[in-house]
Amino acid sequence: MEAKVYLVGAGPGDPGLITIRGRQCIESADVIIYDYLAAPALLNYAPKHAEVIYVGKKGGDHTLSQDKINALIVEKAKTGSTVCRLKGGDPFIFGRGGEEAEILVANAIPFEVVPGVTSAIAAAAYAGIPLTHRKLTATLAFITGHEDPHKAESSIDWESLAGGIGTLVFFMGVKNLPDIAQKLIANGKSPETPVALIRWGTTPGQTTVTGTLDNISERAKKASLKPPAIIVVGEVVKLRKTLQWYEKRPLLGKRIIVTRARQQASDLSSRLLDLGAECLEFPTIKVVSADDTVPLDDAVQNLSAYDWIIFTSVNGVKFFFDHLFGSDKDVRALNHLHTAAIGPATAEKLFEYGLKSDIIPKNYRAESVVEAFRKEKLDGKKILLPRAGEARPVLPVELRKMGAQVDEVPAYQTLKVTDRAPELIEALNQKKIDVVTFTSSSTVRNFLELLPHNEAVRMLDGVTVACIGPITAETAASSGLQISITATEFTIPGLCDAIVDFFTAAGRG
Repeated sequence: MEAKVYLVGAGPGDPGLITIRGRQCIESADVIIYDYLAAPALLNYAPKHAEVIYVGKKGGDHTLSQDKINALIVEKAKTGSTVCRLKGGDPFIFGRGGEEAEILVANAIPFEVVPGVTSAIAAAAYAGIPLTHRKLTATLAFITGHEDPHKAESSIDWESLAGGIGTLVFFMGVKNLPDIAQKLIANGKSPETPVALIRWGTTPGQTTVTGTLDNISERAKKASLKPPAIIVVGEVVKLRKTLQWYEKRPLLGKRIIVTRARQQASDLSSRLLDLGAECLEFPTIKVVSADDTVPLDDAVQNLSAYDWIIFTSVNGVKFFFDHLFGSDKDVRALNHLHTAAIGPATAEKLFEYGLKSDIIPKNYRAESVVEAFRKEKLDGKKILLPRAGEARPVLPVELRKMGAQVDEVPAYQTLKVTDRAPELIEALNQKKIDVVTFTSSSTVRNFLELLPHNEAVRMLDGVTVACIGPITAETAASSGLQISITATEFTIPGLCDAIVDFFTAAGRG
């Protein structure tokens, strides 16, 4: 097999800004060699067999020198592996991608360059600064703020930059900011020229400091602004006052733990990300098929005996239909059945299979289903209830009181996930977490079991606990946790709305 190396621009930090081609290269790689500025979330696209190697460089702390990185890329490619060299921003914009490509040519190794969104453009845009504007400037320059220290003299024409370019963007220039500002002023740039420093642009940690060439160094020092950051110099910086959008997101900078099962975490995480939060996914449960599938298989074979089928979760729908289709049946086997679903997400999942729920209770809990069924004549009716094996008994007990025959069959089970417990404990001990979210009682119980015995209350001191509904909140409270947020609409959107409401209230943020 012929080796090939892909020099892939990972974009500026927001994982959503990876290109389609870039993602394809990650997904097909045998080896991924990635940088400090490449979003870790992009590694979720890596194949399970891929070898993932970190070679980040930050503030003089180099995991590997550039020469050793070059050698590593060549070494891995010569084994016949497909190598994805994942670089922050764009490989050919101050990313040393040109040097890596030259090494590959010298070793006769095929390569492809996949451009990425450079931080200069993206960070400025996320800060509300268009780098060009018809009324303000028609010229733009990208400049390194950190030239090769081994060069005999600077190759930057400061006089031309100061007098002939409308917008200047400096990469890696925070440490040299005073010198950059002084040289621009000395070469004719007005001391009143607007300047913006954008740190961790496009990420939930984005911070922007503005000023003028005359005072930006002092302002950056006062704000303790450190690399990585870009510097934008020019009249376009004034537009930030009216065009900034990203930093107005209500949850910007909040670090939120998502405890849902990995298969379902993306919905909650994506909503929170859109609101500006940084999501740390620590799944505490995984959803798998029930140990004993005979009761569900028997029910599927005898669907004609039932009058109703009730789904209490998206998982119940999924696993039921997996068994239905696995039994060489399809939705026609349900043509005589009435259906009920707890919550809109469950109803939507059911509709994906072509079935519209006859009953969707106003509130998304078992008690509401019971209330909705009081209008139905259930005496002698037979109800199939495929759900989690460890589910609450309220629903079948109350339906039986109404005269129904209820077959409660386990469709799936939730198991504990413990593999990332050390990372979770470290994050909590270092006080890096603002919010922890719970979407079911099982996520609460399993989350607490990941923490050292009797240490949960201490470790969650100062952390906002958010629960999807009262049942989950009761479970958390019974374990001694202080509940700050309980959604009034027991859905993922409802939970997100409740978190936003909490942090936009007076005195919070």
